[in-house]
Amino acid sequence: MAMVKLAKVKAAQSRHGVQGQAMLATGSSLGMRLWEDEPPGLEKPVTRRDYETVGYVLKGKAELYIEEQRLVLEQGDSWVVPRGAAHRYKIIESFSAIEATSPPATP
Repeated sequence: MAMVKLAKVKAAQSRHGVQGQAMLATGSSLGMRLWEDEPPGLEKPVTRRDYETVGYVLKGKAELYIEEQRLVLEQGDSWVVPRGAAHRYKIIESFSAIEATSPPATP
């Protein structure tokens, strides 16, 4: 049996992406990242990504606009942004969330 390579990433010691997100554990087809304490009033620009994203709200509140549809995201909610979908986020209350992307997002 081949040896399995284990990976452990501590959020406090992880590398960060250009938008401030902590880049967590990443495998060959899936990656995780942490958005922590995103400030209220922050509106991110409309974007399209070449990966699918699923997320889970740890705390706070945000609005997610996907292809002209609006979702309100609050603690305990999860969501999906399909690959290639035009979307943007507006932070309403200090917001923290975990996201997983497939394939892994680049920092």
